[in-house]
Amino acid sequence: MGVSTSRPEPGITVVTVDFPPVNALPVRGWYDLADAVRAAGRDPGTRCVVLAAEGRGFNAGVDIKELRRDPGHDALIGVNHGCAAAFAAVYDCEVPVVAAVGGFCLGGGVGLAGNADAIVAAEDAVFGLPELDRGALGAATHLARLVPQHLTRALYYTARTVTAHELHAHGSVWRVVPRRELLASALELAGEIAAKDGTLLRLAKAALNGIDPVDVRRSYRFEQGFTFEANLNGVAGRVRDTFGSFDAKEARS
Repeated sequence: MGVSTSRPEPGITVVTVDFPPVNALPVRGWYDLADAVRAAGRDPGTRCVVLAAEGRGFNAGVDIKELRRDPGHDALIGVNHGCAAAFAAVYDCEVPVVAAVGGFCLGGGVGLAGNADAIVAAEDAVFGLPELDRGALGAATHLARLVPQHLTRALYYTARTVTAHELHAHGSVWRVVPRRELLASALELAGEIAAKDGTLLRLAKAALNGIDPVDVRRSYRFEQGFTFEANLNGVAGRVRDTFGSFDAKEARS
């Protein structure tokens, strides 16, 4: 359980997340993930990182139960900083990052996959931001890297998901494979990348980040400010307690 690192092939480091039952990460888990990805990128022997997960799904976002146990805002502040650190670690990793996504990729999972350099997805993978049903805001920055603008907005407002095949049609998923072939397919792509010169790969990663039209770090932190506002005015807690249920009569009163 936790975050682990392995080297299955020369030049490839696999960072695996395992937080049963659904890979909803606590504050410490986000920081551990950030540390593991950064360390992998700094390793001169690594030319590509594969971000993988054990269990039912890739990532279910933050551990809502941890937030509920905190009577104040320490857990919220911690997880917001932790998510920002993990997302930035993937984006700023010195070498390309391939996300191997199976099952659900929700909330923080979209933040990770959206900041990766490439995505290989299982046929059962679904991507979405249930934030408005969880009393939070954020990761629209990363969803917008996966789908067009108007679809981003519709998915965000409705908290609906899209499939791996739909993202493949949009060009944001490299390949869709049966679940049993997911890691092998991600390693295959990583191997093709890792066959390139390591110095040139690092220069290419820095160059591509430098020409991105959106500063993903600043954009995501801007979004997080509205999460704090939702918590301070009480709406976040009410929504979290009902998991997004909406009472029209109460709204009119």
